[in-house]
This record gives sequence, structure tokens and C-alpha cells, in this order.
Amino acid sequence: MIKILVVEDDTTFSMILEGFLQKNGYEVNLEYTAKAGLRSLRENKYDLLLLDYRLPDGNGLELMQEAEKLNLQTPAVIMTSFNDVRTAVQAIRSGARDYITKPVNPDELLMVIKSALEKKDTSVETGKTAESDFVEGQSEESKRLQEYIQLVAPTEMSVIIQGESGTGKENVARSIHRLSKRANKTFVAIDCGSLSKDLAASELFGHSKGAFTGALQDKKGRFEAASGGTLFLDEVGNLSYDVQVQLLRAIQERVIQPLGSNKEVKVDVRLITATNEDLVSSVSKGNFREDLYHRLNEFKIQVPALRTRNGDLHLFVGHFIHQANKELGRDVKRLSPQVTAIFNKYDWPGNLRELKNVIKRMVLLSKGEEAGLETLPDEMVISIKNSAPRPDTTDLKALNQAQEKELIIETLRKVKYNKSKAAKLLNIDRTTLYNKIEKYQIE
Repeated sequence: MIKILVVEDDTTFSMILEGFLQKNGYEVNLEYTAKAGLRSLRENKYDLLLLDYRLPDGNGLELMQEAEKLNLQTPAVIMTSFNDVRTAVQAIRSGARDYITKPVNPDELLMVIKSALEKKDTSVETGKTAESDFVEGQSEESKRLQEYIQLVAPTEMSVIIQGESGTGKENVARSIHRLSKRANKTFVAIDCGSLSKDLAASELFGHSKGAFTGALQDKKGRFEAASGGTLFLDEVGNLSYDVQVQLLRAIQERVIQPLGSNKEVKVDVRLITATNEDLVSSVSKGNFREDLYHRLNEFKIQVPALRTRNGDLHLFVGHFIHQANKELGRDVKRLSPQVTAIFNKYDWPGNLRELKNVIKRMVLLSKGEEAGLETLPDEMVISIKNSAPRPDTTDLKALNQAQEKELIIETLRKVKYNKSKAAKLLNIDRTTLYNKIEKYQIE
């Protein structure tokens, strides 16, 4: 039986959750604090972690990171009641498999759990690459992106793909591989952001039996698995300095040395890396080796954010509706006009990943051929309701008020709606902040 660890401090909700999951065939262990959850992780083996974001002694992301330090590769789903997708973006960036917002919809919860459990390791693809999930847009930004992909793909140049979280950097990497001379060879992807310091070297370069506690047999690293093909390192900026040194040597000398082994292994890989941060800034701060950066940066591709790809949104919506229909056995054909209007106003901080998740949820909840307003996540409706449209006027007072409202909303989001912290950041007292929230009808 599949075993799930639920860490949730709301005792009533956690007991309802336990009963619901047990009814659907899962074995559940409940804990109410991060400390108790960590202790349970050390004592038991779980197939999935279902973690509340806010806990009395920490948060779900911190607990997930502690699990990584224990070299537990258990998939995690974060639950958040903040109605703020930016928390979800942070969770995904930190290595969570998925997220779900409260109040939890039962069908959506089962879908998210099933997806997290069934998501097999697709990081290694051999032979001809499967049909691409890459959708070419029609905007100028998308056309430029495709032009760069086609330009660099046939070469052997190392590529850095830069873009916000959720913009589809791995799909860009797979497209480069698919159009390269190595297309009939292996494509290997690894998320450096989800690896602990100790695990990263072993994953990249392999290890020999007995190299460290828990190394019960020889293991081939991703470099060796990708030899002859393409190796994609996502969030490469998260690698520790020691691993950066080993990576530089592997690139320069085309050899690797597994941990605990005296044997050198020759490798032939085309390296593609990705980051959601500017590595130049990391170099200037001393967090990333300058010589390694120049080795990786033979060609850089900037993947545009969804909100800047004017005219592409409807293409991606259609693509993800088709995918969700196929996966969930539904027949949704369109979004309602009200939903389309909200989609066009929303800023999509989670980019394509967020859009895909939202569409999948809407298809699941739709009863007919049209996805209506009732299927939208609450956070999107709240975000649009609280957004401050720029007035079409030359009235300086109106413009200043619109900008002030926008600044207050953004500050509140940044501090997770902690009004004391928001007032401090805005350099005003709490009474003034409350008055402005009431004046601008900010919820």
C-alpha cells in the first residue's frame, strides 16, 4: 500500500484528510509540526509527502529541504492557504513535485497525488527523442526564440538557457537536442536545484561501492549515462563550489572520476544548462566560478516570460486543454468569455507551468464543453480583483493613486499579507496602511 506522510497543523482538517485518503486506498501517517515530521521521515519510509506550507515551527519547504539532506528522494506536494501562486512557484523551484491550494478540492487532490506518484524518472531518453511538447508561438519573442534554437542546435556549442521559473527551459533544451546531430543518442536531464550538496557529485559523476555511507553498489553518473548525447543541467547555479570544480574538469578534459574510485571514465557530452537567475551576478558575488561560466556560456538563449509573449496565450491554452482532455478523459473545447478576460489580465508569475496546472484543474472540474468561472483557482480571481489598472488619464493625482495601490498590493504579496511587515517596508504606520487598504478596496 502507498504510504503518505501528511504534515498539517490544523487537526480537524488533517483528520478529514486522513479519512479521505484512507478511503481511497492510501496508508497515512499524520504529524502536526515540522519537527515531528522530520522525526517521522528519519524513522519511516514514505512514497509521498503532503506538506502544509505554514507550520507552527517552520514551513513545508524547509521540511522538504531537510528530507533532501537525508538523501530522501520522496516526491513532495505543498499545500498552501495563502491564495498566492508565488508561494507555489517558490515550492516548485525548491523541488516540490506539485502544489495544491486550500480549500482543497477532493478530485483535484487525488489528481495531484496520482500525478506525483506516477511521474516516473523521465530524465533519460535513449534513441530518437519522443514527440516534442514544445509549442512554437507567433509573437516576435517566440519567433526569435525558435530562430536561436534552430541556429545553435546543429553545432556542438554549450548553451545557457535563461528564464523565469516555469517558462519551459527544459523543453527548449529538448528541442535543441532533437534538432542536433546527437538526436538519435541519449538526452539526460537533472535538476541541480533539488540535489543536496552530498548527492550532487554522486548524481553527476557516479560512485563506487563503499564510497560513502549508503553506497551499497557501484552507480553510473549522469555524465556517463549521457555520453554520446546531451546532458541538461537545470538550475546549474545551485551547484556547490566543489562540484563546480569537478564539472569544469569534466568539460575541459572530457573525463570524470566517480566518487571513491581511482578510475577515470572518458565521456563525450554536449552540455546545456539552465538558470532562472543571472549567473553573471552569481559570478560577481563569488558564488559561481567565472571560468566555468565562460565554458558554459558559448551561446545564451533567453526564454521569454508568458506575460511578454503577446498573442501566444491562446495557443498554449488550446495545447494544454488538448493534453488535459486526453489525460483526464474529458471533452472541454473552450474557456468562457469571463475566464478568457481574466487570463488576458493575469500576469502569470508561474508562466507556462502555472498555465498548464490551471488548465488541467479547470478541465477536471468542468462539467461540459466550456470551462467557466467556477473552475478557476481562487487566487487568480482575487489577484485580478485586487489589480490596479493604470487609468487612461493625464490626471496626475489619479496616476499617483493607481501606482500607490499597485505598490501596496505588491508589498502585501511579498510579505504574505503580514500587514505589520508591509507597513514597515512601506515606511508608514499600520493605521495609515489599514486606511489605504480600505480606500483602495484591497482584499
